[in-house]
Amino acid sequence: MPIFHIAFWAGIAGWVVAQGTKMIICLVQSHRLDFRYLVSTGGMPSAHSALASAVATAIGLTEGFDSPLFALSFFFAAVVMFDAQAVRAAAGRQARLLNQIVDELFQEHHLSENKLKELLGHTRLEVFFGLLTGIASTLALFRFFPPWE
Repeated sequence: MPIFHIAFWAGIAGWVVAQGTKMIICLVQSHRLDFRYLVSTGGMPSAHSALASAVATAIGLTEGFDSPLFALSFFFAAVVMFDAQAVRAAAGRQARLLNQIVDELFQEHHLSENKLKELLGHTRLEVFFGLLTGIASTLALFRFFPPWE
């Protein structure tokens, strides 16, 4: 099977497992099934981290962990995880602050009631579990659907 197909399906598997896990966590906590978690940002585990680490793991397993392609995918995954934890989390904090400012101004003036989305980024723990989710998803995919057969 070509590397593209393996890496593609590994990334999809990592993302689906992470988003499904978010939905199950919501079900356990709120006792209701919310399908919006399948496409939501933020939360445990990071689906961005799961997807990027799954692709890097698949490339490492098929092309070798000493290949230039793995090096590229490794650093791509590192940037994605840094962005999920730092940049997007900062944007979420800014959205929370702006929503608070709008709430306070809304009491005195007529402003739009539209809120900014606050759950954008991830904590380091969410990113770490996204990393583990991506690696585990790829290993499971390779276990049940070996690409070399």
